[in-house]
Amino acid sequence: MRVDLDTEAPDLDGLPRFQRARIHTRRLVLISYLAMAIVILFAVVQGLVGVFSPDSHWLVLLAVNAAALLLLAATAQSAWQVASWRVAAMVQEPTPLFFWRRAASETVDPESLSVVERWFAQIAGACRRHLHGLGAETPWLIGLAGLALLMVRSAWRLDLPLPQAAGQVTWVAIGVLAVLAFGLVVVERHLSAESTTTWPEAGALAAMLRLVIAVQVLTIVCLACVDGERLWPARMAVLIGVLPAVAAIELLSRAVLAMFRPSRPREEPALVARSLVGDLLQWPPRPLAMLQSELHERLGIDLRQVWAFAFMRRAFLPVLALVALVGWLLTGIVEVPMGNRGVYERFGKPVAVYQPGLHVGLPWPLGKVLSVDNSVVHELATSGEGVAEPLAPAEGAAPASANRLWDATHLSENSQVIAGTDGGRQGFQIVNMDVRFIYRIGLSDAAALAATYHSADVAQLLRSVANRVLVHDFAGRSLDGLLGAEREALGRDIGRAVQADLDRMDSGVELLATSVEAIHPPAGAANAYHAVQAAQITAQALIARDRGLAAQQLDQARLTATSLTDKATAGAHETATAASTAALRFDAERTAWQHAGQAFILEQYLARLSQGLAGANSLIIDHRLAASQAPTLDLRSYTAPVDPTPSNPAAGRPQERNH
Repeated sequence: MRVDLDTEAPDLDGLPRFQRARIHTRRLVLISYLAMAIVILFAVVQGLVGVFSPDSHWLVLLAVNAAALLLLAATAQSAWQVASWRVAAMVQEPTPLFFWRRAASETVDPESLSVVERWFAQIAGACRRHLHGLGAETPWLIGLAGLALLMVRSAWRLDLPLPQAAGQVTWVAIGVLAVLAFGLVVVERHLSAESTTTWPEAGALAAMLRLVIAVQVLTIVCLACVDGERLWPARMAVLIGVLPAVAAIELLSRAVLAMFRPSRPREEPALVARSLVGDLLQWPPRPLAMLQSELHERLGIDLRQVWAFAFMRRAFLPVLALVALVGWLLTGIVEVPMGNRGVYERFGKPVAVYQPGLHVGLPWPLGKVLSVDNSVVHELATSGEGVAEPLAPAEGAAPASANRLWDATHLSENSQVIAGTDGGRQGFQIVNMDVRFIYRIGLSDAAALAATYHSADVAQLLRSVANRVLVHDFAGRSLDGLLGAEREALGRDIGRAVQADLDRMDSGVELLATSVEAIHPPAGAANAYHAVQAAQITAQALIARDRGLAAQQLDQARLTATSLTDKATAGAHETATAASTAALRFDAERTAWQHAGQAFILEQYLARLSQGLAGANSLIIDHRLAASQAPTLDLRSYTAPVDPTPSNPAAGRPQERNH
């Protein structure tokens, strides 16, 4: 029964919980401070680990353990509020104790304060009154439980990578957690031994301690099983956070509901931070008894007096056993989907192959059905296993796999060594190829059994066989043949060889088609190949230019030679014609001289003289002045000296005299 100082005045000194209230407050403060100190330590370590290894499982484990300790601190703080009220009631103080040391406040005269200071003082007083009406423990409980929930939410990562093998640090952490868990077990046993009359809140605090111990034990198991090969310890590290998360949600709900409960300062407060999750962590578990006690304590309903609930409690185990038996028998009814077939095993021996539909057999594990594909066509590339190409939107850009240019690296391609020549010598070359196989499991029952029992992974088996066949087949081919006529027969030969190996191993796989998507040099040689192409184009351009210049010079030389030949020929014809003309003229003149004599010579003399004197200024004087001398023509020019002031306009003009 809670104490109400307004309605009754009991002897508080006679109540054990009031007598030991001050001791309880000191213990609760110590538990809260220790829990918060460890939480701060875990947060610092988590920050350091997050800097160097953001995907480590240590981040999750540290966050989960820190969240559990935060809930322990919240429970201790809530229990401290109740214990502090009892201490205040014992000493008859109007106000309870403070969780931390508080400096003494001085009384200030309101008249000495300014208007702004008085306004702030009024706001602070109103806030204190509202907080006092809500209860001092409610804001703390909401804050700490919310912080714990946020820490679990930040550590909730189901995509953690494979953790590394446990090292020396891991075993040191396991030892520290074991020591801490042992200490908490001792404290929990001590609190569980407390009676409700001496310390009513000890049970709730012990339940929260059991929650923290459970989280630490699961953490130790997770760290001890980390070996670098199993992934489930990382998943377990994340799932451990379910316990503190559910407890935090429960404390938040209780704190929110407590805000609407009327508060009476002189009535003994009830503990808000009670956890049903922590109460369930006990052995042997008694969920129905706990539910009955909670309903009887909270609502005053005693289910033990109801006949129906008593009957349900007695018939619970038989009904549960009957339901389990019926459920186990129903495991013998199996539905095989339309795209699958089922290999039915009876006591571990295959006895039939089920077609799609409902089938009845022995329940598990006496009978078991293994799923096998039924006419499902698969496509397999020789490389790039485990690579899932995301679906591209219809209106978006094309996916990376649609890029068939060989200057980019494709995950579905692998490299092969083929025969080649270099400078007339035999050698080898490297090519990248993308070969895809279209296959399915055979339609017969024998093929289904072979695919189920003769190979653990059909795709991996097909990939291994295909790679071996490709290496053997490409070793005897050349690049020119692969890119030429041999490419048409390449897919057919590879498919025939792969199918022969699969049949020899009785794999049950039926190869439908073999597609050679691409064969080209490695993507790393793209730049070099482009440089070779550019050099070849440049060389061809230079050769074409030089050939053009040579042809131009040859045509010019031919034109010059033809011109010289034609000119020489024309000059020879002109010379011959002139010679012929001169010969004819000579013959004509000789004939004329023979017939005319001296008259012809005189006539020729005069004609030549007329030609010579045609453009000359001459003065002809009668030749008869000197009868014994032939006429003389003096055609020389004489220039008279120039007079600066010539008076004769004819001065300076040359005079010609003919004699």
